[in-house]
Amino acid sequence: MSAKIIDGRAIAADLRHRVAGEVARLRQDHQLTPGLAVVLVGNDPASEVYVRSKAKQLVAAGMHSTEHKRPAAISEADLLRLVESLNGDAAVHGILVQLPLPKHIDPRKVFDTLDPAKDVDGFTPLNAGRLATGLPGLVPCTPLGCAILAKTIHPSLEGLEAVVVGRSNIVGRPLAQVLVNDNATVTIAHSRTRDLAGVCRRADLLVAAVGQAELIRGDWIKPGATVIDVGINRVMHDGKSRLVGDVAFDAAKEVAGAITPVPGGVGPMTIACLLVNTLRAACAIHGLPPPSV
Repeated sequence: MSAKIIDGRAIAADLRHRVAGEVARLRQDHQLTPGLAVVLVGNDPASEVYVRSKAKQLVAAGMHSTEHKRPAAISEADLLRLVESLNGDAAVHGILVQLPLPKHIDPRKVFDTLDPAKDVDGFTPLNAGRLATGLPGLVPCTPLGCAILAKTIHPSLEGLEAVVVGRSNIVGRPLAQVLVNDNATVTIAHSRTRDLAGVCRRADLLVAAVGQAELIRGDWIKPGATVIDVGINRVMHDGKSRLVGDVAFDAAKEVAGAITPVPGGVGPMTIACLLVNTLRAACAIHGLPPPSV
């Protein structure tokens, strides 16, 4: 019996369509066009592709997108001044500083400088604290997307045993908070977890976000469990490069009840949720009710 494949591309397309409808309503009723500023430092090819994809989808949804590209040698002080200027730009409702940053720039200082109201990545201490204490705020895009995907299988996450493999501040930790806020029983596992395979086998909902190709094997998965694979790893197979997740997909899909593919699972949802956060930020900044997406 093979698992149901959770089609992240289709779910993301539906979410973007609903965002576009809300953007059209804002423009008609309030003459408001949500705007996102993306800050890209250096010439990382993967980041450049990702930023172009974000901009294309923002424009397609009726939003305004600007890119602020700076050389890798930019000083930390100059980057912080750019962020401060975007904080004060009334046409900008969301600011995204693309990671990774050059080693001489401290990301914590950047996010300390960023206006939390415009923090569409949900990385500022204020938004992280609001998430941790169950208060409304801007939630990091990938964790938000993971929760939406999980809810296509489990409309209520209440009472589910959830295991998140990975404890990064970008995915693992905030995702655990999202799931706790949805009343799941959550375990965060990581490289130093004793009997990692045994911990994974307990999960009704297993999320792999560790960045290690095919770490999670088929026999680590509880029969019928829902598996969300956040990992994107490039590996060589028979002399050809291909993308794989943190889960051994072929083996896992024979055990799981539902599973996300790589690519085509979590990735499209991350960008769709960026659109959601930009829309929400614009509404909040202008004192309007939250959008119905």
